[in-house]
Amino acid sequence: MSTVSPKGAEGSRKANRGAFSGRNAFIFAAIGSAVGLGNIWRFPYVAYSNGGGSFILPYIIALVTAGIPLLFLDYAIGHRYRGSAPLSFRRLHRMTEPLGWWQVMICFIIGIYYALILAWAIRYFLFSFTKEWGDDPATFFTETFTHSVPAEEATFGLDFVPGVAIPLILVWVGVIGVLIMGVQKGIARFSGIFMPILVVMFVILVIVALTLPGSGAGLDALFTPDWGALTDSSVWVAAYGQIFFSLSVAFGIMLTYSSYLKKDEDLTGSGLLVGFSNSSFEILAGIGVFAALGFMAQSTGQPIDEVAGGGIGLAFIAFPTIINQAPVGALIGVLFFGSLVFAGFTSMISITEVIIAAIQDKLGLNRVPATLVVGVPMAVVSLLLFPTTTGMNLLDITDAFVNNFGIVAVALVATVTLSAGFGALPTLRNHLNRSSSFKVGRIWQMFVGGVAPIVLGYILINEIQRTVAEGYGGMPGWFVNVFGWGMVIALVVMAFLLTSIPWGERSNVHALDSDGDLIPPPILDRLVDQGRFGQVKADPTIAGYILPDLDERAVAASSSTPASTDKEELR
Repeated sequence: MSTVSPKGAEGSRKANRGAFSGRNAFIFAAIGSAVGLGNIWRFPYVAYSNGGGSFILPYIIALVTAGIPLLFLDYAIGHRYRGSAPLSFRRLHRMTEPLGWWQVMICFIIGIYYALILAWAIRYFLFSFTKEWGDDPATFFTETFTHSVPAEEATFGLDFVPGVAIPLILVWVGVIGVLIMGVQKGIARFSGIFMPILVVMFVILVIVALTLPGSGAGLDALFTPDWGALTDSSVWVAAYGQIFFSLSVAFGIMLTYSSYLKKDEDLTGSGLLVGFSNSSFEILAGIGVFAALGFMAQSTGQPIDEVAGGGIGLAFIAFPTIINQAPVGALIGVLFFGSLVFAGFTSMISITEVIIAAIQDKLGLNRVPATLVVGVPMAVVSLLLFPTTTGMNLLDITDAFVNNFGIVAVALVATVTLSAGFGALPTLRNHLNRSSSFKVGRIWQMFVGGVAPIVLGYILINEIQRTVAEGYGGMPGWFVNVFGWGMVIALVVMAFLLTSIPWGERSNVHALDSDGDLIPPPILDRLVDQGRFGQVKADPTIAGYILPDLDERAVAASSSTPASTDKEELR
């Protein structure tokens, strides 16, 4: 970064955002975000149902050609432009700011329902000691514990379930409490504590599961390759989808976390470590889960394909069944549900931090008020919608639509916009290479601007066609239209509405970064943005070291513009 400050920079204030103390703190936080519930309950079943052992090949190819390249993209944007998702995208180019708010709104939706699953896991952790679910875990979960109405009767109601609402309140108190402590003392510290505990607990769980009768059959079912599956396009789509969702790319999470890194940290080396650590944990989870499912299949006399599953059914129905029958069932329950709590909590922290960072930047608030402004309303909405008899159906549809349509769509638009629209990839590539151990080049640009949009576009079109033709989960059409499609459309509308709100003088758009350094200039096009060069160069917080020289017409235009309107024009 340039050491020469433009005139007026000395009087500009620094953004008060917080920062990680070093690379290790960032890596623990990033892995804590990436390793979540999906690693434990989604990957094993996706791998099993898409070729078993042979799925590892498309999975690794997807990791290398899409997952890690998109992770690098998030790192480059956040680290270069030193802000939350909306501010970083705005600093890249003011027309891309809606992408940041789109990601913020996605995190809002995910956060309010993710807390519910975490509350369930806490209760089931306690249930594991006494096996409170009894002999019929399925009935206990749907009727006794959640009091859920059937999917075909899905509606909106406020019939609260105290047994769910109380742990949900505790979840929000815990999340808000950690985030109030800040980036280093809160996020980094708790990630550094929880992630090692999670790994140790899950390793012990795997060891115990491998000692159960029938565990070998479960591992055979998971890892026996079906090489014919490699010619099925749906298997490759499943591999890219799993990598995409499990790495937390395009959520704004990795972008926000990288903005808290110091200037000369190794971005690509950290990204490789985070990406492969996440995938290693997924494979570990697959071993533990299918070893336990093999025991369940043997003890019930059912084939593996009848007991194997993923998601909520695996966690809250299949595993309690295993716990009932296993010789050391209580230990398995404590380890499994404890792992869900630790994995879910660190992910929940990262999801909420995206929104807090955006509000801090937009309103210029300090950490405590920003956390309360975000956390309290999210907690209220979460408590109104989800600890009810209709909460599970609402969780099911919002989770499916925000992931399959919201996240995929914003990632598709972002990759196309940054590559074809603004030609930003060379600049971001150079930023990655500035201090990173692993250098990226045109192959990285090809993966981000070519492979990723093609795969994302295919996934999005395929999901839209299937959902329009089949509906979703047997739920009423009006329910799907309001809470599914309506929510997806509302995300985009809110993104543009939030973009339209001017950045005030207290906002961080007018501030230097947290270290008091200048902000790198936006990516401007000579033909499209010629009229902006003068205003950008006049901003005392922006470094001008790679801005093109102004031609005579641009100089004349900028000189005729009063200095007091420079920042107003940038709004």
